[in-house]
Amino acid sequence: MDLETALGELSKKVKEHREVLLTEEAAKTALVMPFLQALGYNVFNPSEVIPEFTCDVGIKKGEKVDYAICNGEKVEMLIECKPANSDLNINHASQLFRYFSVTAARVAVLTNGVIYKFFSDVDVPNVMDNKPFYLLDLENVRKQDIRTLAGFAKGTFDIEQIVKEAGKLKLQSLLHVELQKEFADPSDELIRVIGKRVQSGMMTAAVKETFKALIVNSFQTLVRESVNERLTSALSASNTNEERQPVGSEDDAGGIETTEDELTGYNIIRAIAAQKVDVERIAIRDSKSYCAILLDDNNRKTIARLWFNSPKTRHLGTFKGKEEIRVSVDGPTDIYKHSDAILARLAELTEGE
Repeated sequence: MDLETALGELSKKVKEHREVLLTEEAAKTALVMPFLQALGYNVFNPSEVIPEFTCDVGIKKGEKVDYAICNGEKVEMLIECKPANSDLNINHASQLFRYFSVTAARVAVLTNGVIYKFFSDVDVPNVMDNKPFYLLDLENVRKQDIRTLAGFAKGTFDIEQIVKEAGKLKLQSLLHVELQKEFADPSDELIRVIGKRVQSGMMTAAVKETFKALIVNSFQTLVRESVNERLTSALSASNTNEERQPVGSEDDAGGIETTEDELTGYNIIRAIAAQKVDVERIAIRDSKSYCAILLDDNNRKTIARLWFNSPKTRHLGTFKGKEEIRVSVDGPTDIYKHSDAILARLAELTEGE
């Protein structure tokens, strides 16, 4: 099983069983050991994965780290585990700090089976950093995570390359957090910088509040436009694939033409749906009356309908059970106003998955 597939299965397990993994042992058995296996390590080989690794440090005798990953006789990675429902913080890493300085390990991992925090010695050689250089959330695995984790796999583990990249990853992680804060709640510093670029005059409290709202709205618009651009590009590429017929081709649909607005509406729904499911599961099926947006290309799993064929009025149809609720829209972008209804429908269609 490849790394991406294994992580996908682990992610599903986390979402289904996290609430019952209340002890450290449960988290280790159900989540951490399969995670190590996904990276290619034999958890049943005590010379490769040492459970309850002991290394006396100063006056501290008999303390244990949950796992030590070894290459021959050399310890390469230390792992400390906590229950799946615990919030990880640096206070949980006391053993890792002590063991890091007296073993050859350059990577330490603090985890509850769901969140994995990777530490190294970016700041001071042979002293574990206070902040992780990389964080993995199994409930939200990204494509970038697959590429990053490949560097920790058994066959490709290269400590020099990992440490070299750790500094960049750490800075990137910190920047990501700070940008998230700015996106949600722009700081006074950012408001002043942007405000001075677009308007002269005093930055009064009232002006600052106006700019703050406008900056938040602009961030959201930029994200939506970026997502739509990528989805449109992906759709155009898929439509040129010889194995697929173009949507609305006259040869197979009796003259049905899928309009630009319908394709835009489809892409917007895909962008909204990406919060719940893989966008590849969202399909479009056009007809003479309406354009249906389906889950898994299954007409029994209709997410929404685009009633865009009338030159005067347009409607978006959302669903609750078998009931279709139609609302008037001026254009495709109005679909964003009904994101909650679309996400609720997806939750209904994917319940039990």
